[in-house]
Amino acid sequence: MEKEKILGFNVVTYKMEQLVQKIFKDYENNEQIFIVNINPEIAASNYKNEEFKNVLNQQKYQIPDGSGIVWASKKQKGNIKERIAGIDLMLKICEESQKYSSNIFLYGGKESIAEKAKEQLETLFPKIRIVGTKNGYDEEEKVLQELKKNPVDILFVGLGSPKQENFIIKYKEELKNIKILMPVGGSLDVISKTKKRAPKWVIKCNIEWLYRLVKEPTRIFRQTKLVKFVFLVLLKFKT
Repeated sequence: MEKEKILGFNVVTYKMEQLVQKIFKDYENNEQIFIVNINPEIAASNYKNEEFKNVLNQQKYQIPDGSGIVWASKKQKGNIKERIAGIDLMLKICEESQKYSSNIFLYGGKESIAEKAKEQLETLFPKIRIVGTKNGYDEEEKVLQELKKNPVDILFVGLGSPKQENFIIKYKEELKNIKILMPVGGSLDVISKTKKRAPKWVIKCNIEWLYRLVKEPTRIFRQTKLVKFVFLVLLKFKT
């Protein structure tokens, strides 16, 4: 499998269509897949956290979820040519899941967000099967029992990082019947139309982070992680 390291984190070099094919080949083989999103914020916040980093690196797929990851790869003459946004991969998985009649569960967001996201996904993909939703304020134990009670094939967790990754790490052994586990950040907010995603031209220009900052000025504290990420990458090439 082709991977390279960005600040110590493994990142796959696949393009979107190739990645989706590989994920569903594993799905057909009844493998459990924990898809990891690697973006500048996660890398800059956790590059010294060896335990967290090792767990993420042990997974089969770590996607380049940020234009900063593509930039860092270019700096080290790597092979990551395409950003794979978590929300885009989530939608691709939802689309492909229709061929398998997969049972999907949405967990995260404020009250009613997951339910609204369910309604929007059912409009986008008429054959999709979403068997349950839970908001991000429900107790973990209640969510766990719900997941065990329902036959679930695909679980999307939108609790924000690192809470969503830690939830999957903590319970994936208890949820062995779930084939795809994926943290999706604020994707449920966007899919539910509670928040707007950047226009396509902004996404294409790789400045979606700037659009989010303009829309949500409080994100400035999170964007300092992007500055830190750039500094750390550049420092690597000076030493």
